[in-house]
Amino acid sequence: MSAMAQRLTVTVEALREEIRRLQAAPRKYLATLRTGVEAFDELLPAGGLPLGQVVELWGEAASGRTSLVLRAVAEAQRAGRLCAYVDGPWELYPPAAVAAGVDASRLLIVRPKVADQAAWSAVQLVRSGAFACVVVDLTRGPPGRGEGGVRLTPVEGKRLMDAAARGGSLVVLLTAPEAPGDGMMRLRTAARGEDGLAVEVVRSRQGGLGARALVPWSALYPELGTTKARWGAELAPAVDVTVPELREPPREQGKGSRGILGQRPGRDAPMPSVRADLGVALH
Repeated sequence: MSAMAQRLTVTVEALREEIRRLQAAPRKYLATLRTGVEAFDELLPAGGLPLGQVVELWGEAASGRTSLVLRAVAEAQRAGRLCAYVDGPWELYPPAAVAAGVDASRLLIVRPKVADQAAWSAVQLVRSGAFACVVVDLTRGPPGRGEGGVRLTPVEGKRLMDAAARGGSLVVLLTAPEAPGDGMMRLRTAARGEDGLAVEVVRSRQGGLGARALVPWSALYPELGTTKARWGAELAPAVDVTVPELREPPREQGKGSRGILGQRPGRDAPMPSVRADLGVALH
């Protein structure tokens, strides 16, 4: 065997060994999913949402949870990956997702009929290995099945975390304040008026506990622009308009409701005879 062939053999064996090492390592350490929102990504210890884990976005309604996760889904799709969305309350509005950059034709939406099916559906999606990101909306149950948040049981949470760790998928739970989940990382979201979205790391195994960030609304919604405007500032100033008073025409004294000719049928004018029409002879 020539020296060139020996060097090629050594190189191929080294590559095979490196591939085996990477395949044996937990996939959650190999990649993170960035949302493209700089202030949010820098807050996370890994510089983005870690694959192979369950991350919980926990907050009140209209606190920016869905907007953040849709940005993550859009970034995953730009990288050529598939995503799934378990829509527990049946409230995902596809046009809003498209406006956030999501390709609706490559997003699998699952709407369970009962709350118990949400966790089961998410586990099956993660175990399939086909989806890089699986979102589970637990903020409310399906329509007509309750108004409060849906809380996972310890068994359901364990199955979801095991499936994410083995499959390397990112699972994002959207939870309500009264029903927190059991994710490895919990992020509290809260709207801060016109200033933006406040995010705080309240639980993390990777560090960064207690870290906070304020995400401007313009970072989540670029169409708002970079200038900060007060509510109503774009409206034109009010203009005083004088409305003329409409007066009722005076009524004639002693006269009530009149007909078209100013007469009261049967009183001021005789009624026409109908005897001829009835064929009655006058005797």
